[in-house]
Amino acid sequence: MRLPFKIANRFLWSNKAQTALIALGIAVGVAVQIFIGSLITGLQESLINKTVGNSPHVKITSEDKYFKLDEVDLDQIKKIDDNINAVSYSLDVPALISKGDKNTSILLRGFDLERADKIYNIKNRIIDGKAFWGDKVNLGKDLAKEFDIKVGDKINIITSDGKSKEFEVAGVYDFKVSSLNKSWIILNVSSLQEFINNNNISSVEIKVDDIFSADLVAENIKNNISSNLKVTNWKQENEELLSGLKGQSISSTMIQVFVLIAVVLGIASVLAITVLQKSKQIGILKAMGIKDRQASYIFLFQGLMLGVLGGILGSALGLGLLYSFSKFAVNKDGTPVVEVSIKYGFIVFSAFTAILSAGFASLIPAVKSSKLNPIEVIKNG
Repeated sequence: MRLPFKIANRFLWSNKAQTALIALGIAVGVAVQIFIGSLITGLQESLINKTVGNSPHVKITSEDKYFKLDEVDLDQIKKIDDNINAVSYSLDVPALISKGDKNTSILLRGFDLERADKIYNIKNRIIDGKAFWGDKVNLGKDLAKEFDIKVGDKINIITSDGKSKEFEVAGVYDFKVSSLNKSWIILNVSSLQEFINNNNISSVEIKVDDIFSADLVAENIKNNISSNLKVTNWKQENEELLSGLKGQSISSTMIQVFVLIAVVLGIASVLAITVLQKSKQIGILKAMGIKDRQASYIFLFQGLMLGVLGGILGSALGLGLLYSFSKFAVNKDGTPVVEVSIKYGFIVFSAFTAILSAGFASLIPAVKSSKLNPIEVIKNG
């Protein structure tokens, strides 16, 4: 093994320009794989976080508008599946907000703050004032701007059945979703129950660790609660999003496959030409006693060495491209257009794939070199 390795190394160094070009071709292939894969993964994670990242992944509701909290055991639900991260409940009431001669439709959402915070991250989304407590409420920054409402102001809430009450604003939140910032007013569930004179709730909300298994968790919960209750999950409500994510994944895989094929064909063709270029030397080596297997190992080692060199350079180039993209492709506020997801396992996998591909590509010239007849080669020059 040592002799074929030394010869392979000498062959590579004897034509540095050719070696550099092959290694650069592999590096570009690896870099494109890393860049496209990381960019699409980051885009998918960003879309998921914006749509369902800080919202319930599974909901328990009733065919009727409301149901009693004691119909479900929240602590028992959390024990149903190890994937369940948090369990909360809410009371939702359509209403109007009125200030002066201006009013608009809103949705009153009553929460238990400590439970709901584990799903919606409410406390960290307060941009002015504090999270709701007592009879005080929080509203979104867009609604606050529209009505010129500040922390400490009083707002009048009117329900569809004519009940009306003034609430003080404890704080303003930003959920990063315009529709929620314009429509939700959140408050303590007990205050809302007292306001509408209804001690029931609208839904039990559940957050899971692996959001793509939400449908399995929902099915598990459904089998363990009353049949009068309905269990839904975010995947049912976001079929178009899931379809888009699948399309992105397929396109990313196809691009990476074609890049890989191009790299393999490039290495195979160049090494095949090298066999012809070095045929006289190989013939002489065979005449001196090198066996056919050892001759084939020369090109296998060449392919693997090129793969290792290209894999290392490609990983560095891919990381450089990702860093440059995150610095130059930014929004007006300086945040990246797409949050790039750098997964070092994927980078190692891409480099390892390049090495295997290079080794596979070298099989053709390796077989060809093993079949060279030294007498014919030397005779024909």
